[in-house]
Parts: sequence; structure tokens; C-alpha cells
Amino acid sequence: MNISKASELTALPPKTIRYYEEIGLVKAQRAANGYRDYSDNEIHQLAFLQRARSLGFTIEECRLLLSLYSDTERASAEVKQLTLGKITEIDQKIGELVSLKETLTKLANNCHGNDKPDCPILDDLSGHNNS
Repeated sequence: MNISKASELTALPPKTIRYYEEIGLVKAQRAANGYRDYSDNEIHQLAFLQRARSLGFTIEECRLLLSLYSDTERASAEVKQLTLGKITEIDQKIGELVSLKETLTKLANNCHGNDKPDCPILDDLSGHNNS
């Protein structure tokens, strides 16, 4: 099937599909007219990639996951280890976001938000923190 249909079935933009082919994650056959022709297997791989990327896996992690998926002799321990590593990264990001929220909330609470020019938020951003 053509790239438009592949895009529709996998919820991936054609540009992303082309990119995945360019970096060797998937390989589409070429029809007689030179256009990409995606098989059911390649559609499955693209859907796999879409789901893995939506869960936060990097391109290289997706490459490894695809490799493990196609290896019937794989050990699930490697997949679990990769997933637990991703969870650790997410936990770190959550901690960073909570810290950012706390800082922004403190700044917003210290700002009167009136028609005067004094603004603790701008003071903090400029390095002139007077609070």
C-alpha cells in the first residue's frame, strides 16, 4: 500500500514514515512506478514504532525494541530492563516538573499582579531576586 494509506493506518505523518525509512527502522519495497509500497508487516512495524514513541522511547530504543520483537529467541528480561529504565527517566522528569511548578507558583504568589511596575517574577528572572 502507498504511504498515504500507511499513514492513515498507523497515525504517523508521511514525513515521519519517510524518516523512519531513511534511518533504517523500516524498509518499504518499491512499486514498478518507484513509489513506496508498504506490506502488512511494514504497517505492523510502523504501528509498533508509533506506540513505542508515544510511550517515550527514543529512536535508538525503538530500534532495539524492534530487534527484540523480531527475535523469537529473545529474553524478556532485556525488554523489561529497558522499560524500567524508561520509568526511571519519567520519574526524574516528573520530579523536575514538580520543582518547576513549585518555583513558578511561588513566583506567581509573590507578584501582586496590579498596575504597578514592581514584579518579583521579572526580578527573579533577571537575577535581582528581592523576595
